[in-house]
Amino acid sequence: MSNHRASRFSTSQKWVLTILSLMAILVVASAVFVRRSYTENLRPLSSSNDSIVVTIEPGSPAAVIADTLMSKKVIRSDWAFEWYVRNHNLRDQLKAGTYLLRPSQSISEIVNTLIEGRVATDLVRILPEQRLDQIRAGLIEAGYTAEEVDAALEPTQYDGHLALSDKPRGASLEGYLYPETFQKTSETTVKQIIALSLDEMQTRLTPEIRQAIARNGLSLQQGITLASLVEREVAKPEDRVVVAQVFYKRLKQGMNLESNATDDYAKLNPAYDTYKINGLPPGPISNVGENALQAVAFPAQTDWLYFVSGDGEHQGKTYFSKTLEEHQDLTRKYCSKCL
Repeated sequence: MSNHRASRFSTSQKWVLTILSLMAILVVASAVFVRRSYTENLRPLSSSNDSIVVTIEPGSPAAVIADTLMSKKVIRSDWAFEWYVRNHNLRDQLKAGTYLLRPSQSISEIVNTLIEGRVATDLVRILPEQRLDQIRAGLIEAGYTAEEVDAALEPTQYDGHLALSDKPRGASLEGYLYPETFQKTSETTVKQIIALSLDEMQTRLTPEIRQAIARNGLSLQQGITLASLVEREVAKPEDRVVVAQVFYKRLKQGMNLESNATDDYAKLNPAYDTYKINGLPPGPISNVGENALQAVAFPAQTDWLYFVSGDGEHQGKTYFSKTLEEHQDLTRKYCSKCL
């Protein structure tokens, strides 16, 4: 009897040992797989030596930098980049700036570039929220002649570009030049810069964005116009979707938009005075970024009719309300320059 019990106990131990052994093998195999995958993803994405302009914003954490590098198709893996930076304790050494990076660089080479701050030179920047006249001035400042810039900004030569498919014939390129940084060599023409900017705009005007804007009752030209107001009114993505909703609701109710963002344009053309006109202005008032386009395509679902941006200690905060009385009260509290 005692021998039988001893035999059963021994069998149970064997099963436990077998299971533990299998688990250990799985753990080791998983570790080997992860390690190999990590090592593989540290390698260059490709053999391409094409330079890609990548801008790292100040204060960007490693995860955001990794997302940026992935979206620009410079690295194989965002998680491998984050692991490398963390494992080497380099998170606080990555420097903001605009860089020329290549898919042929390994993650370690890219990280070294960011640590050393080897920012790119000879770049042309089209900044966000810029009007066409401001973009023109920036291109001249970048080294092109006024004649070259004016010739390149003549819109009819880009007829047929998909980004301009809904632009009224004869209208300028206002609103359609996507804010981006471009590399300039001695052979780069200003027309090439404009074409590249339109290409960037087209990549943001996805079928999903176009369809969503149409579902909201706007043409693409009207959607870009509304996005330009949103772009210049507030900066935070979470505020932009709500501001877009406010404008949509006011349009639906036949209210004037009353957007301060149109003030500069209204000084030159009364048709842009959204305190006096009903509906949208005739066209965009500045260029637009992806975030503003997303806000107009997919606005928040709220009931606000008014908003005011704070100043002073309330700078950067947006306050929403449903009635004029509430709006006036919030304006008195948070926006001294509005009084």
